[in-house]
Amino acid sequence: MLRDRIEGKWIDTFGSVFSLCKIAKGEPVAILSESQSRALNVNLAELALLRLGARPFHVVLPSPPQSEPVPVRSTGASTAVQGLEPVIGALASSGLVVDCTVEGMLHAPELPKILSGGARLLMISNEHPDVLERLLPTPELTPKVKTGLKMLAAAKEMRVSSDAGTDLTVNVDEARVGGVWGYCDKPKQVAHWPGGLCLCFPAAGTTNGTLVLDRGDLNLTFKRYLETPITLTIEDDYVTSIDGDGADASLMRSYFEAWDDRDAYAVSHVGWGMNPAARWDAMTMYDRRDVNGTEQRAFAGNFLYSTGANEVAKRFTAGHFDLPLRNCTVTLDNHVVVDKGVLQGDLA
Repeated sequence: MLRDRIEGKWIDTFGSVFSLCKIAKGEPVAILSESQSRALNVNLAELALLRLGARPFHVVLPSPPQSEPVPVRSTGASTAVQGLEPVIGALASSGLVVDCTVEGMLHAPELPKILSGGARLLMISNEHPDVLERLLPTPELTPKVKTGLKMLAAAKEMRVSSDAGTDLTVNVDEARVGGVWGYCDKPKQVAHWPGGLCLCFPAAGTTNGTLVLDRGDLNLTFKRYLETPITLTIEDDYVTSIDGDGADASLMRSYFEAWDDRDAYAVSHVGWGMNPAARWDAMTMYDRRDVNGTEQRAFAGNFLYSTGANEVAKRFTAGHFDLPLRNCTVTLDNHVVVDKGVLQGDLA
């Protein structure tokens, strides 16, 4: 297990990312955390900001009571702020919000108000800094992600296939497109570190087909590599059957059922990973408490299928799966952007 110790190299790592965020000398920066946040990352953020001449301040909240029937993981929708207006006001009045909450504020209901005054937000995923150090954002990745987002925004249909049996069609004509490259340098911009994703939130009733999770694909909610295949049948956005033998399929069925919420079965977002520094196999090297799986969402050429909340489709639920698949082919209006797990053309 890695030690939770302040290391000079990690202060440098955080400082490099904040420099990419164009932190100005004297800029007020809010470090948002909660009682269950990874304290090491909170401390590293403060020290790095001070080195850069920023004026950091802390907003620390108690982690809220558990209210769901099962553990909640990696939703990107922290409930720590709980609508507290003084907290929202403090965050909105800063230049940058460094988000160190456990689940992250990417889809939190308070985010629009926080950004309304021009603040930008960088979510530091709940990873040990050993992971973050390897996945330092680079400006070279940014134009490639932006190119992928333009392609996705212009497309009407996404098709996903694989030799394992995946055959999925998504109408993306009315989808909301979003992506990150690991830093935010403009007002009202939102990013997360590690970064490197092109994705979209499809409109209601637009996703149909079969998704086959093969051996070695990942269920990031469980931080688990699959050892037996799972076949998901998807009809008008909703998983209608979960077929497969062994513990992997049984665990997925059990977690879905525990929510007693139909929307937990629905598509949240779809897209592909862009980060060549992120590794599919890296999760084998860490204790579970040291990783949040964001690296595996972003590794180059994966197809990411996620279930749960989707504001475009007006569905709200805390049930959430992030499922990165390898070896898939992704096409946009018959133009191949990922071929059997390998990025193509300007995205490579």
